[in-house]
Amino acid sequence: MPANKYALLRYRIIDRCIRNPRNPFPSKEDLRYSCEEALYGSDGEHISMSTIDKDIWAMRNEGELGYYAPIAFNKFEGGYHYEDPEYTISELPLNDIDLEAIQDAANTLFQFRDIPLFRQFDTAIEKILDRMKVSTTDDHSEQEVIQFERTGAYQGAEFLEAVYAAARAQTQLEFEYQKFESEETQSLVLEPYLIKEYRGRWYVIGYDVDKGSIRTYSLDRFVSAKTTEMPFKSKPEFDRMKFFKHAIGITVTDNEPVEVVLKFSSRLTPYIRTQPLHESQVILRKESDGLVVQLNVLNTIELITQILGFGDQVEVLEPIDLRTSVKAALISCVEKYED
Repeated sequence: MPANKYALLRYRIIDRCIRNPRNPFPSKEDLRYSCEEALYGSDGEHISMSTIDKDIWAMRNEGELGYYAPIAFNKFEGGYHYEDPEYTISELPLNDIDLEAIQDAANTLFQFRDIPLFRQFDTAIEKILDRMKVSTTDDHSEQEVIQFERTGAYQGAEFLEAVYAAARAQTQLEFEYQKFESEETQSLVLEPYLIKEYRGRWYVIGYDVDKGSIRTYSLDRFVSAKTTEMPFKSKPEFDRMKFFKHAIGITVTDNEPVEVVLKFSSRLTPYIRTQPLHESQVILRKESDGLVVQLNVLNTIELITQILGFGDQVEVLEPIDLRTSVKAALISCVEKYED
């Protein structure tokens, strides 16, 4: 079984103890005490001797760990040591599967190498690959077997670095913003909480200091941006994990989510079954001519746009106001093609 995070931490503590020149040949009690002190403190939980026994066995023998640590017990010294004095679990050689996984991850990140924020990873990846004695070709596309949907350059990506830095450091962000429908810019101060990519655009969600509310801003409408030294604490009502829970797209409103019932044609049934429109999707019933599903989502323009994208292969059954909005949009569309 894969080790849990506490076991992995104990392994590193044990490794550090065994390699400590100030206390060569640490006893089992030394190892137990060091693990307990590091993980729980002097008033923390108790780690048993049997736990240390299991840890030593795992470090020596557990194949999934891949350590095969040469831990030996010296009876004369009454403690443990590595038979290879240069050994450490921190500098283990990687097997072919490990190398392939890292290369795949590297090639995945290279997909975003034109975005300034991610350029720093190019250097880091190259250092890792060099350390592992693994080379990459200059043209990463030759090895590319995974591609992400891209619609061209990410507009506003040049501001990602400043936004990311402010969000990580929890300092306010000052930026100039220009709406599409306006020729004037406005100066804004934001406490950035979350960065989100949606359909080729980057967005930042945070607390607008002047407006006194949570707002979403698109980076492609930034004119300039800079971090400040003004610290902030996230509002307790903002939950990064739940903010987009009921959203389809980027729009989040204060309205309550609604129960949306859609009927898809038989042609789309297998696609809707295997790739739900939203995590809340449930299948209500299978009919002879299609599939009826229910979503619990916010009624937003992105929802309407996605429904319209299915054309005549979907029908909105509920709620009535959403059905009316989609019908009006379809009628308007047809009218544009009338002679």
